Amino acid sequence: MYSNKENVNILTSLLIDFGIKKAVVCPGSRNSPIVHNLCSCGRMKCYPVTDERSAGFFAIGLAEALNMPVAVCVTSGSALLNLAPAVAEAYYRNIQLIVVSADRPIQWISQSDGQTIRQQSALEPNIRKSVSLPEPTNAEERWFCNRLINEALNETRRHGGGPVHINVPISEPLFVYTTPFLPCERTIMIHDSTINRTALETILKEEILKADRPMLVLGQLPKYMLGNIETIEKVCLVLRERPANNSLQPQPIDQILSAGIDESMQPDVIIYIGGTIVSKQLKRFLRNCSNVKSILIDDRAEIRDTFMNLSHVVEASPDEALDTIVSIAGKLKPGKFVKSWHDAIRQACQTIMQQPLDYSYEWAVRELFKQLPRNVETVCGNSTAIRLANKYSDRYIFVNRGVNGIEGSLSTAVGHSVAVKHTQVCCIIGDLSFFYDQNALWNQNLGNNLRIILLNNHGGGIFRQLPGLEQSPFRDKFIAAAHVTSAREVCCAHKLEYLEAHNKTEFNNALESFFNRKERSALLEVFIEIE
Repeated sequence: MYSNKENVNILTSLLIDFGIKKAVVCPGSRNSPIVHNLCSCGRMKCYPVTDERSAGFFAIGLAEALNMPVAVCVTSGSALLNLAPAVAEAYYRNIQLIVVSADRPIQWISQSDGQTIRQQSALEPNIRKSVSLPEPTNAEERWFCNRLINEALNETRRHGGGPVHINVPISEPLFVYTTPFLPCERTIMIHDSTINRTALETILKEEILKADRPMLVLGQLPKYMLGNIETIEKVCLVLRERPANNSLQPQPIDQILSAGIDESMQPDVIIYIGGTIVSKQLKRFLRNCSNVKSILIDDRAEIRDTFMNLSHVVEASPDEALDTIVSIAGKLKPGKFVKSWHDAIRQACQTIMQQPLDYSYEWAVRELFKQLPRNVETVCGNSTAIRLANKYSDRYIFVNRGVNGIEGSLSTAVGHSVAVKHTQVCCIIGDLSFFYDQNALWNQNLGNNLRIILLNNHGGGIFRQLPGLEQSPFRDKFIAAAHVTSAREVCCAHKLEYLEAHNKTEFNNALESFFNRKERSALLEVFIEIE
């Protein structure tokens, strides 16, 4: 029987799965659930050593003689600090030492309780990775616990190897051994190009060719990398938002998912390449898919478990991965899965372009992309602007989705316009983002090729779309930052042409000449009632 502590059981299972066969265990009560599990599992030889200072170096001796990772387990308090000299030695010699420390519950740290110190990060900087596990009470915390252990155990063997620290808070009672079996845990394997140069091709071939429903999901990618996507799309489902899509046809993913899809449209393998994904619905959908493998292609080979089902991380550049998938695509035949999604995308595109809309942000953005000249490059603000552009744009969108913050969208557009001074740049931006970053226009480099579509509804309109927030009487003034500001005087101060629209007729009339103005940059302020 095993301990009833879930984080301890998850850790034990993953230590076994990662092939850890040797553990040095030190005495103590707080770490007794961990020691009990390691001794009970039957897959690990445990060596008792009383002095932690000696135990760390004893583990180093085992690790270097056997050329394998070794765990060393200590109790809470100063016991952990006694491992510091051994950890430093392991760090500078690339020895795979896995420090497992029991800890008191976080709420009791620094409260004059026995054997409680700040253990998290106590061994830094001479450590490759340091994590502190939760004591899971729900599925998301359990996933987090699994992910943290995977991150640490992968790091101990990467780039030559080195020591890692896994801190395990354990609440009382400590001595309950009622769990009959260890849990079956998901392992995340990182494949470094320095270790295995063929991992990319091997894993992609194996997983894509044997999958019935492979899905390639593209997060934000540089525009120059998107040349081969059309070849892949003919035989494999590729979901990509506008920050990774340069084709004429949009992919209204949110609309497709909102309409509901059956189980046959769920992938069995997900290949994820690129940065952040805008759509919360897409992330939620992929997180809820069952029995799916998820493979992340990442330059740094860092664990980003966006869809909560990651199984492999392959170190490779996005363009290298896309080229590899193109070479595999010739062996694929488009099946019902791909056809179902392509049909759904076409139907959704027809619906959103034909549905009647009142004068609104949505109508204005749809109308803008109907009339936007093909040679105009587009930069979006975050939040509503990028979400509507995802839905209606017929071209690639530049947007700051690294952190998704409000700041800097206008400054980015100005910098873009200066870099491509012979090409017009259209910035679609909301009022809060614009006024927050209005000093972007206080720039002597600004030329005459910037066009700004300012969607002004006098506050953060997206806060009106958050269910439940309407119950707060402070929503509009304090949370959504309601205001009565206009950009007219800003444009006057910085010598931009200023146009405004309050209805469909004014918007269309302004747009007729908006992109033909040559003398200086211009701004069209689109006023919309927030309701």
